[in-house]
Amino acid sequence: MNLQHLGWQPFFQQQLTLDDYEQAIVARVSAHHRSGYQLLTESEEVSLPMHDSLPAMTVGDWVLLDHQLQFQRCLERSSLFSRKAAGSKLAEQKIAANIDTVFIVMSLNDDFNLSRVERYLALTNEAQVEAVIVLTKADLCPDAQSLKQQVQSLDPMLLIETVNALDYDSVKALTPWCKTGKTVAFLGSSGVGKSTLVNTLLQEQTQQTGAIREDDSKGRHTTTGRTIHTMPSGGVLLDTPGMRELQLANVSQGLSETFAEIEELATQCRFSDCSHQNEPGCAIQKALQADQLDERRLNNYLKLQREQARNSASLAQLRSQDKQLGKMIRSVQNENRSRKNK
Repeated sequence: MNLQHLGWQPFFQQQLTLDDYEQAIVARVSAHHRSGYQLLTESEEVSLPMHDSLPAMTVGDWVLLDHQLQFQRCLERSSLFSRKAAGSKLAEQKIAANIDTVFIVMSLNDDFNLSRVERYLALTNEAQVEAVIVLTKADLCPDAQSLKQQVQSLDPMLLIETVNALDYDSVKALTPWCKTGKTVAFLGSSGVGKSTLVNTLLQEQTQQTGAIREDDSKGRHTTTGRTIHTMPSGGVLLDTPGMRELQLANVSQGLSETFAEIEELATQCRFSDCSHQNEPGCAIQKALQADQLDERRLNNYLKLQREQARNSASLAQLRSQDKQLGKMIRSVQNENRSRKNK
């Protein structure tokens, strides 16, 4: 295996110095556990125990090790996916790094949800990564073509593929994005068929799969960690667990791109601070009344705007508090050293 088979690209090559070429070993984070990180080099798999001196890394990161396999530094990322940690916990969770294409997976049964697709698109657009919508379980849906058209209506330029996750010939439609040197990631909610897709693309039973529940057509949550795999096509595949909750934060640009037509309308409102509710001269309300804008899409846009603003402000406040705490700790440490020196 060479570095290109792990997704190595010129962007990362340009960050190496002459000393790095002579003294460093390049590795990629292939898995992240509570106890540490698993890394892949050209020749072996390396375990890197968790330590306070390590930066916060995630699956897909590129790092440099010395010849004793000790951490030196993490390379600058070409892309990063993150979210607010699930639940009430106030923290940012890194999902994956250095991704070229994201397959947003949604099944064509009762899981079908346009608002969820928009949520994932906002995250993907913020990371400036190509998105492909992958619709699965068409065999369980009598109106698959109609639902596909609904997804396409979100953006006429949106790339969409409908596949049978169990059929390799069908899944081959995804291989143009899975060439050597490219890294792709699967995102989607639990039970939409991601693990089945992973197994089919890898042509082996790498991930556990589960049947859908009969009561609500929901799939079972089978993938429990983020892992990297190399594909027969030459690309790198990063699988992620299904996300029951994807709280957005710091994705204002991604939202602007995802809802570009709404933001364009907003520039035409009479008042710059228009809330797009009952104000006179609201271009968005005018478009709604003329059936030129879908009310569901507008409501989701406003909802995601509020969510990302709230979460971004909370995380910014947390970072400020952490910074102040760090200053206080360093101040105490410096004072203690001064006393010892006396």
